[in-house]
Amino acid sequence: MITTITQVQEKLITGDELLAMGDIGRTELIDGRIVYMPPTSGGHGYNEIEIGGFLREYVRPRKLGWVLGGEVGIYIRRNPDRIRAADVAFVSRKQSAQRPRHGYLEIAPELVVEVISPRDTWEEIHDKLEDYFSIGIQRVWVVHPDQEYVLVYRSPTDSTKIKSSEILRGEGTLAGFELSLAELFEE
Repeated sequence: MITTITQVQEKLITGDELLAMGDIGRTELIDGRIVYMPPTSGGHGYNEIEIGGFLREYVRPRKLGWVLGGEVGIYIRRNPDRIRAADVAFVSRKQSAQRPRHGYLEIAPELVVEVISPRDTWEEIHDKLEDYFSIGIQRVWVVHPDQEYVLVYRSPTDSTKIKSSEILRGEGTLAGFELSLAELFEE
């Protein structure tokens, strides 16, 4: 008796195919495979919009660039495609003369903000940090609302902890931006 084993090849999808699917919920594309993420909590959504709002208040009148939110997709690599979903991102006019409009970002934002949810693991956060810095993102702010601090990353291994009694300061194009974390985390 001869037994034949047939291996079924999983079809990987591209970022363009994911985009064409429309609103299928919160996802990331990890090496061609869709990874679904549960909806955020009210607290998570509040913190996203607050920090995005403070950034926008600083960026817009100075015409520095664009603040993006809503789990904006960022290409990390292609073949197989990897797309990360950032809670908030800042794209400067130096990086893009026009506001990003269609498709996922194919340029590295200068800043990405990730708001920690109770279900997030540090391994998942570290994987995202490595992906972000691999494409040239300059800063990642990891906001921990439950413990009221922000970690400012300059690389996957170089971070500074900003406590709730301190001021979060922008760097690079965002030099001059200041946010009291007490104000961000106030009830």
